[in-house]
Amino acid sequence: MKKYAFWFACLAVVTTHSWSADVKKGQVLAGACAVCHGAQGLSTAPNTPNLAAQPSMYLEEQLKNYRSGQRKHEVMAVMAKPLSNSDIENLAAWYSSLKIQIVSND
Repeated sequence: MKKYAFWFACLAVVTTHSWSADVKKGQVLAGACAVCHGAQGLSTAPNTPNLAAQPSMYLEEQLKNYRSGQRKHEVMAVMAKPLSNSDIENLAAWYSSLKIQIVSND
């Protein structure tokens, strides 16, 4: 039973997390991110990552790392510093909700 406890805990975190975030609030907050990351999370700059369809847990972790200074980037540190945990969850929910469609040229 102990070996399953970890997986149940992970499931609880993922499930609870997805219920608490507000995609619409995240979309509004993302307006400030659009300059570099694109309105739909698809950057046109070669040194700026796409955020669309990234896992929300990954995005949350990175934003919290920028906010704390654990991850270094001059612009992202300034952008993440004023964000609350709720803001970060909402931004992550917005970007993870975006879908990427691959179109074949064939």
